[in-house]
Amino acid sequence: MIFGNRNCYGAKRTTKKICFDFKAAAAAAVVFFCLLPICITAAKPATPQGIQKLRFGKNGEFKILQIADMHYGNGKTTRCLNVLPSQYPTCTDLNTTSFVERMILAEKPDLIVFTGDNIYGFDATDAAKSMDAAFAPAIASNIPWVAVLGNHDQESTLSREGVMKYIAGMKNTLSKVNPSEVHIIDGFGNYNLEVEGVEGTDFENKSVLNLYFLDSGDYSTVPFIDGYGWIKPSQQLWFQRTSLRLRRAYMHEPVPQKIPAPGLAYFHIPLPEFASFDKSNFTGVRQEGISSASVNSGFFTTLVEAGDVKAVFVGHDHVNDFCGKLTGINLCYAGGFGYHAYGKAGWSRRSRVVVASLEKTEGGWGDVKTIKTWKRLDDEHLTGIDGEVLWSKSFRKKP
Repeated sequence: MIFGNRNCYGAKRTTKKICFDFKAAAAAAVVFFCLLPICITAAKPATPQGIQKLRFGKNGEFKILQIADMHYGNGKTTRCLNVLPSQYPTCTDLNTTSFVERMILAEKPDLIVFTGDNIYGFDATDAAKSMDAAFAPAIASNIPWVAVLGNHDQESTLSREGVMKYIAGMKNTLSKVNPSEVHIIDGFGNYNLEVEGVEGTDFENKSVLNLYFLDSGDYSTVPFIDGYGWIKPSQQLWFQRTSLRLRRAYMHEPVPQKIPAPGLAYFHIPLPEFASFDKSNFTGVRQEGISSASVNSGFFTTLVEAGDVKAVFVGHDHVNDFCGKLTGINLCYAGGFGYHAYGKAGWSRRSRVVVASLEKTEGGWGDVKTIKTWKRLDDEHLTGIDGEVLWSKSFRKKP
């Protein structure tokens, strides 16, 4: 995202909110899919050989580093935006690279998640080269990483599909172009990952934390609807089926559980529900408007109905970094990370960290007990701020 319209820096356009009955559309989509020769199936996809499994560490923790809106261009020749006058002469994309490297060293995450606008297409001469540079620190760390697309990734030399295919082919990534079990779905970069319990415990072969990644689109392609894209009915149908499969598996053998494992969702463009908060009911700052789609696709309602997702993490609005809880789901911004992206001079670039911790048991480690988050600033000390508990097993509703 840029602080303005698609091609320039300036004031944001105001778009009228339009509400469609996307629930009805989703129901129609189910019928449509099953009239086709190839249907979406509910079967669990096989894990390809050589794909690394995600699992909680011996310390009972799984840590995720979220990096939003790198807006990478051409490296050292691409200048920074919205920094202090003293910073500008020497500030380039390399400052973004340095921040990624420092965050990896400081946090030592188990998974790195890039939530879109990874490159800024208009200023990236070669999309592949820009992605090579943007993701280089993650690749060099040998830590598993994934990415979803924003609204600017496809504006260089590769199409949106081409960008996602390139990302999925990079080293150490668990990113997927789309789920293998789905033959018809909107967008590129819809997939899920399962995080299994600690090896040697009752939960070693059971996903105790489920991660969902979705393509929230770029811009509306529907006539007479302006503004950004949204998560379509076909994607919501995939999410519903995937969530249902995971919930059923978790509540059956081995080690049957009474309630589903918690889930986290990552995509780029915020849902309209992010506008539900004011200063009294969020942690962090809101310094600009919520740049969601001008239609409400109903995905938040889909998340609420599924019941397993405890938090949603997005980027797109660079100088918002708050978390607010609505109907049991935390809606969280990461805050702008990249230096070739609009920001606020004197307001540090930042990154969000999420840690899921397991419950200690007599046999070692059990299921997820808490999910916590904080942010780190790109200052001298990588200062941590706004630590909070997003979800706790002790606060959940009784089955």
